[in-house]
Amino acid sequence: MNINWSDVCHEAEGAFIRYLQIDSSNPPGREAPAAHFLGALLEKEGINPEYIEIKDGRKAIFARLKGAEHSRSLMLASHTDVVPARIEDWTVDPFGGEIIEGKIYGRGAVDMKSVTIFHLFCMILIKRFDIPLSRDLVFLAVPDEETGSRFGMKWLVDNRPELFDCEFSLNEGASGLESFASISLDIFQVAVSEKRMAPFKLTVKGTPGHGSKPTTDNPIVHLLEACERLVHWQRNLDLSEQNTLLVRTLADKGLINGDFDFKKLREDGLMSSDLEAGLTNTINLTIFSGGFKFNVIPGSAEALFDCRLLPDMDLDDWQAQVESQIDDDRIAFSYALEEIPNEPEPVISEWGNELSIAIESSVKEFFEDAVVSQTTSTVGTDNRFLRTLGIPSYGFIPCLFSQAELDGFHANDEFLTQDNFKLGVELMWRVVAKVVCSKQT
Repeated sequence: MNINWSDVCHEAEGAFIRYLQIDSSNPPGREAPAAHFLGALLEKEGINPEYIEIKDGRKAIFARLKGAEHSRSLMLASHTDVVPARIEDWTVDPFGGEIIEGKIYGRGAVDMKSVTIFHLFCMILIKRFDIPLSRDLVFLAVPDEETGSRFGMKWLVDNRPELFDCEFSLNEGASGLESFASISLDIFQVAVSEKRMAPFKLTVKGTPGHGSKPTTDNPIVHLLEACERLVHWQRNLDLSEQNTLLVRTLADKGLINGDFDFKKLREDGLMSSDLEAGLTNTINLTIFSGGFKFNVIPGSAEALFDCRLLPDMDLDDWQAQVESQIDDDRIAFSYALEEIPNEPEPVISEWGNELSIAIESSVKEFFEDAVVSQTTSTVGTDNRFLRTLGIPSYGFIPCLFSQAELDGFHANDEFLTQDNFKLGVELMWRVVAKVVCSKQT
């Protein structure tokens, strides 16, 4: 059977644009229309999905194509929600799905509505061409990933465990890169683990009073000084085996010098933020609050930090490091775990199984000299819940991102090139077909 990829990619791109035009911002959580949009595309092909209502119209969509009875399934998992976008901050409508000079713009273009469409068209093609399967193929698109998954994947794992009788799972978490550390190479990273989300608060109390009087106990000032110490804290690079696997892979292939110097790369200003995030425990000040009137010195102030810890970082040890860096007994540290309830312990998925082999071989069919390497995702994904079930779960976006596309995650004017979208459709199909199809097509 021959697939006309030009026609398929054109059809998929049309679906992608319509999907981008659905505002599934979270908060507040408007994912039900997205679930029904995806379901309608499946129903058109004769696939009957299940719509799972989790809370207040927030729905997941689940579909299964049956294969051999003795084999456990491959799950294609994604999320339907996107982070909010302020239209006044964009140069295009964030929910317009516009194509400008070969770029498809829209909130969710890279995170992660494109991947959902890649997954969906694997299901559609298998059903459309009646391709026999050696194992079940499962499609799952869930709400609420962007605010911690409490009403998404976490809820499903707790309340619908029968959905997760899977051999493997694919989701987001890593991708192809056009270059590495200023070296022009085609690199495809696959996330086998991810950093632990550990947001924390700093709070301080002071002496309230009239804004007209000098004071040495303004809590906002104390907190600003503490935050400044953290913002300018250059933490050590973690050059452990898991974090430097890509470098060792490149060195083994003779593509870079074996004594690659990360520290000098950072000192010279050549280390990208994406690379540094993979080698350090990261912190970013995201919320600062204190005061309520210009002429009143408040009695307290609070700051909230987004914090992502490498998988082997102990929470108590990290707290001690932060408190030592602040060096101010007036500042109280606490983890803001209410932001991420029931966060699981980090787990590393095994490598060398059928799915990882399929990813490597499929990438090589498109990019003969490409390097494929395991990595730790620097962002949180729904894979973390499946890994705790013992399911090897990989983060793999089958696109070769430019730095501009990478920078679009949660940012303004998010876009995916049309070329990358076409690559994603075909490369995802190639990977999935190797794992589930009885006959290669």
